[in-house]
Amino acid sequence: MLNIHNLSISFGGESLFDEITFRLGAGDRVGLIGKNGAGKSTMLKILSGEQEADTGQIAKDKELKIGFLKQDIDFIQGRTVIQEAQQAFVEIKQMEKKIDFINEQLATRTDYESDAYTQIIQDLSEITHQYEIIGGYNYQGETEKVLVGLGFERDKFDKLTDTFSGGWRMRIELAKLLLQSNDILLLDEPTNHLDIESIIWLESFLTNYPGCVIIVSHDKMFLDNVTNRTIEISLGKIYDYKKPYSQYLVLRQELREQQLASQKNQAKQIEQTEKLIEKFRAKASKASMAQSLIKKLDKVDRIEVDEDDNAVMNLRFPISLQPGKIVIETEEVGKAYGEVQILEDIDLLIERGSKIAFVGQNGQGKTTLAKVIVGEIGHTGKLKLGHNVQLGYFAQNQADELDGEKTVLDTMIDAATESTRSKVRDMLGSFLFRGDEVSKKVKVLSGGERNRLALCKLLLQPFNVLIMDEPTNHLDIKSKNVLKEALKSFEGTLIIVSHDRDFLQNLTHSVYEFKDKKIREYLGDIDFYLDQRNVENMRAIEKRDKVQKEVSNNSNSKQSYNDQKKFKSLQNKLSNTEAKIGKLEKELKAKDEEMATNYKAATAKPHFLENYKKKKKEVEQLMKSWEQLQEELELIS
Repeated sequence: MLNIHNLSISFGGESLFDEITFRLGAGDRVGLIGKNGAGKSTMLKILSGEQEADTGQIAKDKELKIGFLKQDIDFIQGRTVIQEAQQAFVEIKQMEKKIDFINEQLATRTDYESDAYTQIIQDLSEITHQYEIIGGYNYQGETEKVLVGLGFERDKFDKLTDTFSGGWRMRIELAKLLLQSNDILLLDEPTNHLDIESIIWLESFLTNYPGCVIIVSHDKMFLDNVTNRTIEISLGKIYDYKKPYSQYLVLRQELREQQLASQKNQAKQIEQTEKLIEKFRAKASKASMAQSLIKKLDKVDRIEVDEDDNAVMNLRFPISLQPGKIVIETEEVGKAYGEVQILEDIDLLIERGSKIAFVGQNGQGKTTLAKVIVGEIGHTGKLKLGHNVQLGYFAQNQADELDGEKTVLDTMIDAATESTRSKVRDMLGSFLFRGDEVSKKVKVLSGGERNRLALCKLLLQPFNVLIMDEPTNHLDIKSKNVLKEALKSFEGTLIIVSHDRDFLQNLTHSVYEFKDKKIREYLGDIDFYLDQRNVENMRAIEKRDKVQKEVSNNSNSKQSYNDQKKFKSLQNKLSNTEAKIGKLEKELKAKDEEMATNYKAATAKPHFLENYKKKKKEVEQLMKSWEQLQEELELIS
C-alpha cells in the first residue's frame, strides 16, 4: 500500500530522521509514538504529501486515498455542522448536482419527441443507478450516525461551524475523515478533544476500519485498545513491532536486555582476543598468529545496543502555605450563556487535601465550573474560598495562549516575580529546556513542548489548590507519567478536568460527573466511576430507558436512510411523469388546432378520434399519479 525507503529530514542542522524504512499495509493500525519534538507530526505531514523529506522515497499504489486529521482546522464560513461533515461525499454531491440539472431540463424542455430528450431520460436513469451504487441514498444517515457517535446532539446539526469551539470543530473534521472512503487515515491526537464516551465509540470504529490507520496519541489505553502495531521514533531511528503500545514496551525492553547480554559476552571475547594478540606479538614465532587474530578481530560485527532517550521532566508541585479545612464551598451556583443554561443549583463542599476528577460529556459544564471557581467568569449563587486559599489554574488552552513571538526564556522571565526570577533557568532545565533551546521562539515548539512550558510557567506563582483543565493534551507518555506522579505527591487540593482514563486511574479519590446541568459525586477513582455507571445502566428502569433510546435512534436512523432513498425515487418519478404529461399535452394541442382548422378533415382520418380520446385519458391518469406523488413527497420532506 505505502512503502517508505531511506527517509531522512533535518531542521536547523539537526537530524530528525536518518534513513528510516518501513511499509504500511491494509489492516495496519499503527501507534506512532515518541517524545515531544521527536518528529511524529512531521512524519504524518510527509506521509500525507504536505511536506517533502530531504532524501528517500515514498512509493504508493495508484489512486491511493489518504485522509489527514491535523491540529489546525480551517473551515469555510457559512456551513452548518451537517453540511461541513457531508463535504466528505464529494462524488455523491457532484452526482446530486447532475441529477438536479437533468430534472430541471426535463421540467423546462418541450422537445419531447426529440432524440436529445430521450437521451436525457436515459442519462437520468443511468446516473440514478450510479448514485444508488455509491451510497447516495444512505450518506445522510451515515453522517448523522458518525456525528452522534462523536458527541453531537441532533439539534446542533444545523448550527454554523463558526459558533463551535476548536475542540468541537476538530470533531467535525474527524467526522469528515471517518466518512470518507480513505485507504489510509493519519490521525494526529484524535482524542484530545473527545470525552470518554466518544473515545470508546472511536475505538470501536477504528478497530473495524478496513484500511490502514496511523495514530499519533499519548493516550496509552486508547493505543492499546485500537492499535496492532507500534512504531517509535527515537533519536532519529524507528523501532517497529507488530504489537500494541504496552506489549511493545515489554518486547523493546527484552530486546535491549538481550542486546546488553550479547554485547557483554562479545566484549569478553574481544578482550581475550586482544590479550592473545599482545602476547603473540612479543614472540617472532607467533607473529603470524597475531596478524591472523587481528584480521579476525577486524571482521567482527560489534553488537550495538539501541539507544533509549530517557530524558524526562523533573516536576514537583510544592504548596505555598497550609489553608483552612474547607477550601471551596458553593451554594446554588448556576451559569448560563445567553438562553442556554449550563449549570444549575450546584452545591459543592471541597475539603483540604481532596483529589477530585471532573468528568462528563463535553458541553456539560466541567470547564465552566473550573472557571467559576478561579473567578474567570461570573455566576449566580454563592461561592466562597476558604482561609488562606491560593488558587493555581492550568487552563485547557493555556499552551495556546503563550506569545509565539517570545522566546522560551523571555516567556518565563516576563511571568516571574522577584523571588522566582533567579530560578527560571533551573526550572526550564527541569522541564527539558536546556542550552540553546531556551532561545527558541514559542511558535516553533511542538504542542507537547508548549504544554511543558505552560506547566513550568504555572510553577512561578504560589498555590495550595490546583485546578487543571485537560493538562495532558499533547504531552508524550513519559511526560504524562511524570506529571501524574507529581500530582499524586502534591500535598495540596487537586481538581482535574480530564477525559484521559489511564491518567486518572489511581490519581483521584472522588469523581464528579457533570450531566443535565447537575453534578453527582462518586467516591472512588475513574475505574470505580465507570464500574458504577455500568451497574446503574443494568438497573431495570435505566436499562429500559437505554433500550428505548437505542430503538428510537435506530428507528430514526433507519427512517433517515429509507426517507432519503424514497425521496430521490419519488423526485425522479415525478420528473418522468411531468415529462410524459408535457409530451401528451403538446400532442393534444396539435390535434385541437387541427380540428379547429378543419374538423371534418381531421376526424375523417383513421383512428383520429380514438387516439385523441386515448391520449386525453392517459393525461388524466398521469395527472392523478402526479398528484399522488406530490402528496407523498410532501409527507417526507
